[in-house]
Amino acid sequence: MNDQMNERWPKVTVIIVNWNGERFLDRCLSALLAQTVEPHEIILVDNASSDGSLDLVRRFPSVRLLAQDRNLGFARGNNLAIEEAAAESEWIALLNPDAFVEPCWLEALLLATRDYPAFEIFGSKLVAAADPAILDGAGDAYHVSGLVWRRGHGAPVTSVSEQTREAFSPCAAAALYRRSALVEAGGFDEDFFCYLEDLDLGFRLRLAGYRCLYVSTSVAHHVGSGTTSGQHSDFAVYHGHRNLVWTYVKNMPWILFWAFLPLHLAMNLVALMVFSWRGQGLTMLRAKRDALKSIPKMWRKRRSIQSSRITTVREIWRLMDKSIIPTKRGSQTCDLSTIWWQRSSKRNTADPG
Repeated sequence: MNDQMNERWPKVTVIIVNWNGERFLDRCLSALLAQTVEPHEIILVDNASSDGSLDLVRRFPSVRLLAQDRNLGFARGNNLAIEEAAAESEWIALLNPDAFVEPCWLEALLLATRDYPAFEIFGSKLVAAADPAILDGAGDAYHVSGLVWRRGHGAPVTSVSEQTREAFSPCAAAALYRRSALVEAGGFDEDFFCYLEDLDLGFRLRLAGYRCLYVSTSVAHHVGSGTTSGQHSDFAVYHGHRNLVWTYVKNMPWILFWAFLPLHLAMNLVALMVFSWRGQGLTMLRAKRDALKSIPKMWRKRRSIQSSRITTVREIWRLMDKSIIPTKRGSQTCDLSTIWWQRSSKRNTADPG
């Protein structure tokens, strides 16, 4: 695309946080450089990879590499890149190294910013990299109990509406944020390190008055947990279930916090039993223990978040999932333990596995 055509579009910095993602990076970066709208810049934060990631990235001279000497995690890695992004970039796009975008991915997101000016956050449609007929996620859902999941995960793509619609939060595997909104919200909570850090950010942006749109025409093929030790690892279970508690404590508006606290506690208890049955009871106990130990710190954050809340409780209530049996596939019900497992092991390619 020539410079004159590219001037039609606002400037976007695309950020990738990588840890040992060598086997995905060539496809990821090649797809990103083949976009119909060229990003203003691409920043890749490498969290001290021990594979050949650095050598591979250096074969892409247009990619700005921020090589770290330790693993900062997904949250800090993204915050660092946001701080380093070009001043003229109005938008920040986040992309996982195991997400391979279609040619119109960025253009579709930018068109949505023009067509829907009331929105400042935009999420892509994620399809399974191994089978594009299967949906990996159509925006993130938040249940009144504190459960979180990707809508439509594992369902046939044809079974989910292609309509662009409002979502509670985007999955940061492929998403676009107005930069000023990210700065106002303070970026990602670095205490989370990884897992649910994007839902926590999305919730805080919601409370601050910002809205999220799911853009079905912006498509990325997502591997999911591509560079970790797997969706069922103790690392994933620990961080997912610790951060689930913190997200609820920090962000639920007061009346909803107290009204659904018994349900939140019950959900945590059932999750503990489920994972104990699967042989990860000690991991879950450690996750909940560490979550509780940090409640005073999260409560201080809560006071700041809730004191500056703009969005009404009615609006937050409208956007939450209130089904008796939460579902990840729209109208289909499914086993609760499946949802807990799926979301607790949500993708993140910045963690050390």
